[in-house]
Amino acid sequence: MTAPAFRLAYVPGVMPGKWVRTWQERLPEVPLTLVTVSAAEAADLLRQRDAEAGLVRLPIDRTSLSVIPLYTETPVVVAPKDHLVAAAEQVSAADLADETLLHPLDDFLTWERPPGQPALQRPATTADAIELVAAGVGLLVVPQSLARLHHTVRTSSTARCRTRRPRTWGCPGWKTKPPT
Repeated sequence: MTAPAFRLAYVPGVMPGKWVRTWQERLPEVPLTLVTVSAAEAADLLRQRDAEAGLVRLPIDRTSLSVIPLYTETPVVVAPKDHLVAAAEQVSAADLADETLLHPLDDFLTWERPPGQPALQRPATTADAIELVAAGVGLLVVPQSLARLHHTVRTSSTARCRTRRPRTWGCPGWKTKPPT
């Protein structure tokens, strides 16, 4: 008899490969099913038990969830390859003061006030914002893992490290059991 599959959800940019290899080494008799989920839907998916656990990114609504921050993600500035920012090793908020900054609706970074000048409209997703960066509309600050994810698709842009916060956390999360 085959054990039921363990469903592991993960948000864009998180690389579950290491988790999968460890799972296969330690629990080869239990199938592992990966479930891709948007960051906005991750908490609800776990609460509804559509996955047993997830690799998520903070901030996330922790209501009825257990979440353990494991690592910080470095924010990077995504810019067209021919932009001045592309020549810099690191970029500060002051370097972005006069730039149009895209702030997608699915942004994870918790800003007191985003640097730069806001775009006329907020893109719906980070993927949409990456396309706008490539078109020269503005710049984008995202966790480095998301910049890497989209860079494989869009080679007309580049990413440079930011020197200050905000940072995000990558973490495993799961639904807590109700009190008995």
